[in-house]
Amino acid sequence: MTEQALQIIARGPRALAEAAADALDANPMLEGATYSILEEDEDKGIWRIDAFPTSTEEAEGIEASLIASGGLTVLVEALADADWLAMALSGLPPVREGRFFVYGVHDTGRAPVNAVKLRIEAGAAFGTGHHGTTAGCLKAYDDLLKARRFGRVLDVGCGTGVLAIAAARTGSKKAVGTDIDGPSVRIANENAVENAAKARFVHASGLNHRLVRQDAPYDLVFANILAPPLVALAQDIKGALRPGGMAILSGLLRTQERRVKAAYLSKGFRVVRRIHRDAWATLVLQRA
Repeated sequence: MTEQALQIIARGPRALAEAAADALDANPMLEGATYSILEEDEDKGIWRIDAFPTSTEEAEGIEASLIASGGLTVLVEALADADWLAMALSGLPPVREGRFFVYGVHDTGRAPVNAVKLRIEAGAAFGTGHHGTTAGCLKAYDDLLKARRFGRVLDVGCGTGVLAIAAARTGSKKAVGTDIDGPSVRIANENAVENAAKARFVHASGLNHRLVRQDAPYDLVFANILAPPLVALAQDIKGALRPGGMAILSGLLRTQERRVKAAYLSKGFRVVRRIHRDAWATLVLQRA
């Protein structure tokens, strides 16, 4: 960890910011780096990247990568000591995506009567519904549910487990999630208990874990991760799906959409839908 918590901010035109984000994703030394990209000033066309390094080496690598991208104003700021979790809880509003209402304990009692209520606290694991990728996945899933049900669901890169839990709460008999991050798996399993959802989560890299294989083939696979692993897992995700099964993919920028789509089209998938939220894309695909 860095001795002092840091935030690295880069500002510039959208095209330059998205190119810089692509460079961060493509850098093997920065795999797993935490950052966000969003439109800061619509009138002026200013986009912003916020990165939160967890080590001195990562901070230096992110700063160098952003500067090397060119055309961005890059600033490194020290973050004052604070109870960031408490601040996040107090500032995050609930999220409504179709039938799903994702909320924290501070919003208990605010859920609409007809909503599928998912209590997911802000914390160390990714996926509270606020990010464009998670929201896109929930939106895509809600729309698919209007036409069919999914008995077996796999969530690759589960984070908080919100997607698999949403599946379990809407009738899926099997809802399994995986993550390469041990604490996220623990949090996801705790969230399943909190939400009375029959979903289980395992610590695994890829789709070869015994508990993942035993429930295959799946009717639906969520993969809200990053573009490079989405491309690398195209064949494995195909193998985990039954013919005609659906895949909801996110974690990718709009600029990475063509690359990810090409990887899956080459495996026999067809594109059913695309959802865009800010700079992020969600793809809904069907296995032939």
